[in-house]
Amino acid sequence: MSKSSPNLPRVNHPPASGRRASILHAFDRFAGGATRQAGSPTAFVLALGVVAAWAITGPMFAFSETWQLVINTGTTIVTFLMVFLIQQSQNKDAVAVHLKLNELLASHREASNMLVSIEDLDEEELLQLATFYRQLAELADKENGLKMSHSLDEARENHAAKQKARASRQYRPKDGGSGADAHAIADASP
Repeated sequence: MSKSSPNLPRVNHPPASGRRASILHAFDRFAGGATRQAGSPTAFVLALGVVAAWAITGPMFAFSETWQLVINTGTTIVTFLMVFLIQQSQNKDAVAVHLKLNELLASHREASNMLVSIEDLDEEELLQLATFYRQLAELADKENGLKMSHSLDEARENHAAKQKARASRQYRPKDGGSGADAHAIADASP
């Protein structure tokens, strides 16, 4: 099955060209494959076998410093190289997930577009957004359900409208009057 590339908008930086692009593509494919293989049961059994072989040979080498240095050096080198391979795969996966979420947000008519590219915000801005959503949850909780509103402004408007409607029903004159007092009370509520 061949993958077709969608028509994507241009970005501010030029794409990698020629030899550099092919090297980046080859590294990306290698990192993805190595990461998948390193997380496989086969790789675990292989690593366990190496450690077991090293432990079994301990008495043959009298548990010398050289014997200890072999496993220390080997594991350090493997760990050092795997950090970069795993990080490459994680970076690519994170970007792909963010793009998919951005597409969902952008395509949904009622979703708040302010969350598109939220990953570019600094920690202080993320904390402000967390406060924003806590307020949204509190307003939704007052409406007896978290699924009632999708933005803070709309939640405030919905909450105010519902309070106004409740006040109007509570203070409706029973004598068939005009209800002006009820509207005045409803307008005064926050």
